[in-house]
Amino acid sequence: MIDRIVTLGEALAVFRTGPGGPLWQARHVELSTGGAEANVAMAVARRGVPVSWFGRVGADELGRRVVRELRAEGVDVHATVDREHPTGLLVKDIRPGGRTSVGYYRRDSAGSRLEVADVDRIPLDAGALLHLTGITPGLSAGCGAAVARLAERATAAGATLSFDVNHRRKLWSDDSAAPVYRALAARADLLFASVEEVPLLLPGWTGTQADAAARALAGRGHRQVVVTAGARGAYALIDGTGYEVAAVPLDGIVDTVGAGDAFVGGYLAELVAGSPVRQRLRTAAVLGAAACRHPGDWEGVADTAGLEPDGVPADPVSR
Repeated sequence: MIDRIVTLGEALAVFRTGPGGPLWQARHVELSTGGAEANVAMAVARRGVPVSWFGRVGADELGRRVVRELRAEGVDVHATVDREHPTGLLVKDIRPGGRTSVGYYRRDSAGSRLEVADVDRIPLDAGALLHLTGITPGLSAGCGAAVARLAERATAAGATLSFDVNHRRKLWSDDSAAPVYRALAARADLLFASVEEVPLLLPGWTGTQADAAARALAGRGHRQVVVTAGARGAYALIDGTGYEVAAVPLDGIVDTVGAGDAFVGGYLAELVAGSPVRQRLRTAAVLGAAACRHPGDWEGVADTAGLEPDGVPADPVSR
C-alpha cells in the first residue's frame, strides 16, 4: 500500500511577466517558484497527500524563497544548500492567448549539481511512490547518474516508480534524451507521456491519438500508462483496461506552463488515496485546467472553483 510520495529534482526561482506585453518592455516582473517535480509535489500536498521533495538550492535569497514556498504549501522539504553554485532561474515571457516563452538560467546551478551521494540518503520502501521526470537527468551527467541510481534503489526497495517523460529540448536533444527516457520507462510502474513524446519511447511511432499511443506502449510491456493530448484530453491504459478523460473546457487560458505537472500531481494524489482510475483522471484534468488559469507554474491548483464536476453554478455571480 502506497502511503507517501517522494520526488527529486531542481526547484527554480521563476521571474514572470504579465500577459500585457513582452518581457523587453515590461516594467514589472513577479517572483515565484517552479520546476516540474516541485510543481507536482505542491499539487500533491494540496490534495492532502504526504509528499517529500529532495534537491539542492544555492546559499542565496532565491534558494530561501524556493524552500519557503515549498514548505508553505505543505511539502516535506529536504534541501541541500550548495554554497558554491546559485539557485537556478526560469524566466517566463507570458503573451496574450496563453502563449509563453520560457528561458532557463540553470547551467552550473545548485540543482544541476546533484550527485549519487545525494540520492543514497533518500529513504525508500514498499510504501513509497517515487516520482521522477526526464528533466533532471538532462541537467548534467551527475544528475543523470543520480536519477538512474535512485530508480535502481526504488526497484530494489519495492517502491512504486512513476516516470513522466517531460521532454525539454532547450536542455538536450531528442537523440541524447531518448535512450535515457527508455531506460527509466523500462523500470517505471507508472508511465506518463504526452502524445508528442511517445516517439522518444517508441522509435518510429508516428501516431497522433492518445489511445493508440497508450496501446503501443502497453505492447512494449508497460502495464500502467497515461498519455496526454492537451485540449483533446488524456487516455490511460491500466492493466489492459482503457480509460478516457476529456479536457476541462476553459473560457480563457493565461499560461499552460505547469499544467502537465498539475495533471500528474492530481493523478498521483488520487492514486495514493486509493481512488479508482476514472477519479484519478478527473482530478488530474481539473488540476491541469486550473493551472492554465494562473500565470504561475503551480499556484492555479489552489483554486478549482467552477472546474470540479457539477461545480459550475448556474449564476456566475456569488451573492
